[in-house]
Amino acid sequence: MEAPDEALPTRVRVGYSLGSLVTGAFGTVPGLLLLPYLTDTLGVAAGLAGLLVLLPKAWDVMLNPVVGRISDRTQTRWGARRPYLLFAGLGMAVLFALLFAAPFGDGGQAGLYVAVMFLLTATAFAFFQVPYVAMPAEMTSSYSERTRLMTWRVALLATSILVSGAMAPIIRDAMGGGLPGYRWMALFVATIMVAGTLIVFVSTRSAPTGAITASEPSLRAQLKVVAANRPFRVLVACFVAQSTGVACMLGGVEYFAKHVLGDAGTTTALFVVVVSPALFVMPVWRRVGERLGKLKGYVVASITLTVATLALSAAPLLPHWAIYSIIAVMGFGYAGQQLFGLSMLPDCIAYDTARTGKRQAGVFTGVWTAGETLGLALGPFIFGVVLQLFGYISTTAGETVAQSDLAKTGVLLGFTVVPGLIVGIALVLLRGYDLGGDPAVTDHAEPLPEVAPAR
Repeated sequence: MEAPDEALPTRVRVGYSLGSLVTGAFGTVPGLLLLPYLTDTLGVAAGLAGLLVLLPKAWDVMLNPVVGRISDRTQTRWGARRPYLLFAGLGMAVLFALLFAAPFGDGGQAGLYVAVMFLLTATAFAFFQVPYVAMPAEMTSSYSERTRLMTWRVALLATSILVSGAMAPIIRDAMGGGLPGYRWMALFVATIMVAGTLIVFVSTRSAPTGAITASEPSLRAQLKVVAANRPFRVLVACFVAQSTGVACMLGGVEYFAKHVLGDAGTTTALFVVVVSPALFVMPVWRRVGERLGKLKGYVVASITLTVATLALSAAPLLPHWAIYSIIAVMGFGYAGQQLFGLSMLPDCIAYDTARTGKRQAGVFTGVWTAGETLGLALGPFIFGVVLQLFGYISTTAGETVAQSDLAKTGVLLGFTVVPGLIVGIALVLLRGYDLGGDPAVTDHAEPLPEVAPAR
């Protein structure tokens, strides 16, 4: 792959990063509201609701590497990746609006409809996300420039998450809640997706795309190359596990607000407090990375997130200001974990290019997004299973059911202890990450490890 070493223009960094309006909205709103939509509006049992959230995204786990291979082999006047951004992004916006349309009202048919529409939406998301994540490795070969690009992306991703995740419950409630509220909320999120799609497509028209080079002859052969890339294998395993923990927390926000804090109206406030630190602390985490290296920065951020999440298990005994303070620390750790994980991914892809001389970033990002998608689906599923085990009672719109103390304990554990342990234990996996060029970051491209070319 041939990509320039010099810094990317700011318009390209910002334009590319605004694609996060699409990925942030889809990664956040279903994780935040789809499970409550199923259990508290459509009356689907918590365990089954978790399964309905999991299965469509499990399909993406198989689909994403295929999408990556397709985009690797695409050649158009718009480049290999950009056509997918446009058509998949617009298609996903339409499908997302239909996901919450609820044409069958509540009940069993409604649950089946949600599962089918979520499957279609997740498919469109795969065709957007995989090419989108592949682009940084082809836009620059500079080790430090990739960190700068990811700093912009994570900051704007946090903005997208904040806007979509905070406004979605507000719009739902302002429009009367229930099915009408969810429909208006979905139209709002779909509009964000359309805006992000058009901006990233237009803004990256002059971005470097890298040279088209030969890839492995089959998907199976490409996946073998992915498996042989130890740094990538280790990084993706850790990131997937941590995505599961974060998604478990995200799926429990509204339940935590309603049944632990006793006020469902605090859902938006909780969400804002955990996400908003990312808007301000990215320069801090970048300096940590420059001083300690990306790997150590990743470890520090993950430990911060883990400790704060476990500390939140004392929430029933704490005043609200202390609860919000702990959640802000969680947001600080989450921002760093996202930044370092995403900035280490292009390094792993560049390592493969140096090792094989072949362009197959799409397959790597296909495997990455497949794993991340699985984690984002497993999180709500785990939370739903915890609710089921602790006797949570599902309801339809307009019904009010008092939950038992045992069910409330399940909400607390599912929001704190369970995800905290998942995020913390995942750090053990990083012990095998040994990609060179990490510790002393300078303002130029770092040399990749000397390796023999693949035969």
